[in-house]
Amino acid sequence: MIHPTLKLGLPLLLAVAAGCTTMGTGTGSTASGKNPVNFSWKSSDGVSGSMNASLSNGKTYSGQFFQITSNTTVDDLGPLWTGWGGGRWGGDWGFWDAGPEFVTHYSGRVVANLVSTDGAHMRCTFQLVHPDDGMSGGGTGQCQLPKGNTIDADFPKA
Repeated sequence: MIHPTLKLGLPLLLAVAAGCTTMGTGTGSTASGKNPVNFSWKSSDGVSGSMNASLSNGKTYSGQFFQITSNTTVDDLGPLWTGWGGGRWGGDWGFWDAGPEFVTHYSGRVVANLVSTDGAHMRCTFQLVHPDDGMSGGGTGQCQLPKGNTIDADFPKA
């Protein structure tokens, strides 16, 4: 016979363990309002995780996202620079060099580097509504595709 405390405690423990993972969705579109994009994200630590973006043409991008906090180091963000030329995104996205000014400028934001199956990269930055809640608190932002066109994104509170 299973002890009554174990009968009650085990399901509760499993529910708490499962509660550590948060998930959510978002929507976006190009500046013209056309070409909708669907986003989904998943995090098990509250400050980083995986993100997917599905474009209306069927192309999908997937990769990591990171919330920039006072504890973030430039080394933590190594995956952000893949596909954008050795430690920087450059161009018109100021502060995208892999240096301390990046962490200072983007504190309270989420940044992501997503890649498609053909190797094309999409970079994103989101301003969180409630930074203490991470992506779960919602936010808005923008993603840029390889040719420079942008997607405005919105993530409701999860």
